[in-house]
Amino acid sequence: MTGTKKIAWADEIALPRGFRASGVAAGLKKDSRKDMALIVSDRPAAVAATFTTNQVQAATVKLCRARLACRTGRGVIVNSGNANACTGAQGLKDAERMAQLTGELAGIPPEQVFVSSTGRIGVQLPMDKIEAGIRAAVPALSAEGGTDASLAIMTTDTRPKRVTARLDVDGKPVILSALAKGSGMIEPNMATMLAYILTDAAVEAGALQSCLSAAVEQSFNRITVDGDRSTNDTVLFFANGAAGNRPLDAAHPDWKTFEHAVRELTLKLALKMVEDGEGVSKVVTVRVLGAKTAQDAEWAARSVANSLLVKTSWAGEYPNWGRVMDALGYSRARVEEDKVDITYDQLPACRGGLYAGTTIDDLKRIVRQKAFTLTIHLNLGAGETVVYTCNCTEEYVRINM
Repeated sequence: MTGTKKIAWADEIALPRGFRASGVAAGLKKDSRKDMALIVSDRPAAVAATFTTNQVQAATVKLCRARLACRTGRGVIVNSGNANACTGAQGLKDAERMAQLTGELAGIPPEQVFVSSTGRIGVQLPMDKIEAGIRAAVPALSAEGGTDASLAIMTTDTRPKRVTARLDVDGKPVILSALAKGSGMIEPNMATMLAYILTDAAVEAGALQSCLSAAVEQSFNRITVDGDRSTNDTVLFFANGAAGNRPLDAAHPDWKTFEHAVRELTLKLALKMVEDGEGVSKVVTVRVLGAKTAQDAEWAARSVANSLLVKTSWAGEYPNWGRVMDALGYSRARVEEDKVDITYDQLPACRGGLYAGTTIDDLKRIVRQKAFTLTIHLNLGAGETVVYTCNCTEEYVRINM
């Protein structure tokens, strides 16, 4: 990419300087898996965040929204197995207690502790287990604790999601790393997901928020597994400045490299969520071109990406382009049937709204792949977008019964 320097990537979690983490089992899940995570910065960090757009929001989201106003934080305490959503005044009190106890035990200002929860909605937190988990998580903090933390935030995930990037800023080595969870209830405009991005770079708080918001729009807001949007979705970004660089902002000569790294990191995490979606066996890129407007492109892409008829046809490995046309037709986008082109990878399935003549067997070979691209050209304008989605299998139903 023009204007950026080399970035080294790894599918692991290497905590940046000044960060420690832990993951412990507090008994919130039925088995003995880790279910509470703690991440702490040894120094004050600039903080940015994005949250769910659901009108029903967990107590932890409400607490984090309020704390974000200060743009400074020292860490986050996370529990899985219970969403602390639809829990009323008691839920907010419990979230505040989690931050208070974490701060007291870790020796950091409680008001600079953020809180996240994920799991079942409508059930009060078992605070005896939560408090015991916090008491175990604080002494377990270490610079190598990122792996345990990434395991502790999982719910229906089959594997942890973590990424680390290494780059230079002002000639100083910088680490940018992240851990996330997300498998079901995944829909654009934030999803059932938690993500924590950490860096030892110094970044001006406003620039950090702008950078994160732009990256989320092109990554976490581009994915869908099942079209459902959660009550708890949270992305938190901590930048503690331990690398010793001049604070990054849009005027800094290394800003484009950093900005690019954040975009790539969030996209890598987003795709890991789709790949690990509940019951997923195929990842599909839905690309819409030639829409009348950018908004039309969004409506068209999401209609196709969330169509159960389309997603089940992919599960059956049948290239039913007629279902794609149907989903386009009932979307809010302007669609003129006789102008629509549909392509599976490089093979045309539909041209001008009619069967393109490619043999079904050739199209089936595309749909049998674990990943392919569905390109839709509406031929009405310059609007375009991309959404990353998947098939829907019987296993999705079993997981969510």
